[in-house]
Amino acid sequence: MKIALCQIQSTKDISANLRLLREYTEAAVSKGARLVVFPEASMVSFGGSLYDDAAQHELSFRQTLGNLAREHCVTVVAGGFAPVQLSDEWNLRVHNNLYAFDQNGVETVYTKVHLYDAFGVKESDGVKAGKELKLITVDGVKIGLAICYDVRFPKLFADYSRAGAQATIVSASWAGGEGKVEQWQILTSARALDSNMFILAADQASPAVSDPRVDITQPLGVGYSRVVSPFGRTLVQAGEAPEVLIAELDVGEVAQAKKTLPVVEHAKLGY
Repeated sequence: MKIALCQIQSTKDISANLRLLREYTEAAVSKGARLVVFPEASMVSFGGSLYDDAAQHELSFRQTLGNLAREHCVTVVAGGFAPVQLSDEWNLRVHNNLYAFDQNGVETVYTKVHLYDAFGVKESDGVKAGKELKLITVDGVKIGLAICYDVRFPKLFADYSRAGAQATIVSASWAGGEGKVEQWQILTSARALDSNMFILAADQASPAVSDPRVDITQPLGVGYSRVVSPFGRTLVQAGEAPEVLIAELDVGEVAQAKKTLPVVEHAKLGY
């Protein structure tokens, strides 16, 4: 199966972001992709009032994704936000979601389970965590959904593997800083190896490419989107700039990995 990772740089201009979704989807489809994957926060970049952005634009974002999927007969996956008003709290929050639309416009929504309360950032101040795994099926291939900080938690990916996933998408808006690119590469490779599956890791492009003055430690992206095989081989990898990556997945490698390196089967006591 041919897949595309669309490494874009989303901003606070939501109309411009929607145009990027269309432009990159069309480019991916022209290269034969059956699955088109965008990063976390493709609807709108982090910063400002995510609740206000989500309340005003979530519906149009989802409509755009559904229309693109139906129009091009592909599955489109992208990160956005949904408003959440908690009855027991005064503050308003959002869900950090990954929206997947198949070629018939059928929607699957994954809500980020592990929130990025690390490296001086506290995502949980404005975001409500999810609790459930979500899988989609594209051309008979089962694919798990994950977002950014989730990649640091191996059990999530092992659980997807046990649920029959042959690949898992990791859509990210990865914060930069010392060693962060290396951590992204190591973690995505490790999750492929320790869960016997492909990892389809789509990050935001680095804003430092266009503006060297930007604070790279904010969760805006470092680039280096990549596809990793179940044996840890890097099939394709981007640089820092916006790019469409195309990869062909041989799902037979998943069965081979489970036979020759059955780490998920050998895991003890759920670890």
